[in-house]
Amino acid sequence: MATKVTVPKPTLSTLDACALIVGMVIGAGIFQTPALVATNTESASVALFAWILGGVMSLIGAMSYAELTTAYPDAGGTYYYLIRAFGKIPAFLFAWARLSVTQTGSIALLAFVFGDYFTQLLPLGEYSSAIYAGLAVICLTSLNIIGVQQGKWTQNVLTAAKVIGLLLVIIVGIVSATTVSTNNPTTSAPETQLGRAMIFVLLTYGGWNEAAYISAEVRDGKRNMVRVLLGSIAIITAIYLLINFAYLRGLGLGGLAASKAPAADLMRSSLGENGARFVSILVGVSALGAANATIFTGARTNYALGRDFPIFSWLGRWQERGSTPINALVVQGAIALALVFYGAFTRKGFETMVDYTAPVFWFFFLLSGVALFVLRQREPDVPRPFRVPLYPLIPLLFCGICGYLLYSSLTYAGAGARLGVVVLLTGIPLLLLNRQRSI
Repeated sequence: MATKVTVPKPTLSTLDACALIVGMVIGAGIFQTPALVATNTESASVALFAWILGGVMSLIGAMSYAELTTAYPDAGGTYYYLIRAFGKIPAFLFAWARLSVTQTGSIALLAFVFGDYFTQLLPLGEYSSAIYAGLAVICLTSLNIIGVQQGKWTQNVLTAAKVIGLLLVIIVGIVSATTVSTNNPTTSAPETQLGRAMIFVLLTYGGWNEAAYISAEVRDGKRNMVRVLLGSIAIITAIYLLINFAYLRGLGLGGLAASKAPAADLMRSSLGENGARFVSILVGVSALGAANATIFTGARTNYALGRDFPIFSWLGRWQERGSTPINALVVQGAIALALVFYGAFTRKGFETMVDYTAPVFWFFFLLSGVALFVLRQREPDVPRPFRVPLYPLIPLLFCGICGYLLYSSLTYAGAGARLGVVVLLTGIPLLLLNRQRSI
């Protein structure tokens, strides 16, 4: 008797899916990364072009990823595709990377966004941003260990704070800002480093790979998935262009490049200190909400790692009281806190965390693109509700983009990128040790 396979039911409308994708992608990064993009571009037009290019690249990647998610609907996501296409070794390294590099690096990165903006409210000295970031990691991890769960209304408030902050910055930048030549002269970078700029741009567009998991639940997915992807990424691109236009109009390229907290600086230049304080609170709260969600989901994937690999079995313990994976949370929090200290040491906390996570992130994204080709060839009879249009051109472009960003993140990034790669490679002896324990 054949086993019945349970698959996601198509219950989402096109509008539902677009709203989910837009909500997941637009995060706290847009309040920080535009300054780093401006630092690596020689003119405002090149900076805006980078954001348009990011939208196009994201669309290409989303279409490629959507085929994998509809053909292989599984809670393991990328881990499942890698183990199916390449076996346990790449899948183990991916899971290890989430624990030690990408997920923990994202937590530290979001904590630094919170720190940079709350420093605008109450400076705590030379390492003010890092102090706030460390406190955020400790407090949020502790809350999750205790089992305190954020209610739906709290998440809605955090989302509303993010939206209000974006709208205020856009309106103030476009309507209130006048000339920037007097107070904020534009000083361009000596040359455009588009590869490095795109690392920050695509970090800000990041999230569509998680959002693509809903593709199996979209009604009439074969016809509507392209509409969902086109529509949602077009909306995101338009929002990003508007806010960057506001930054550039209000601060100038040089002022934006020099800013640690662009939204606060823009509000300060137009509305004074009260405007800067207000938007700093909104951005800080939004960053805390994103960090809390990342801590919550990251601990669950680390718990799954403990269940699947004996060497990490101690991570796979669930505390009944509070219903939390306490060991996974403690280890994840400790690694994130260590990364905050590292960011403080480099004095470029947010930028250092981008460097730390980028090469590993793009390496596994590249493997995901290759997995699409491998699984098409190896398992041609698997039903694919959504097929990438213009195959194999679109997946080849996706792999090319990932390869280019992997190269750029290693070429242009600093010591943080090399550290991320070294930490990933430490997973190899751990894998060998795991094999010995499994014998």
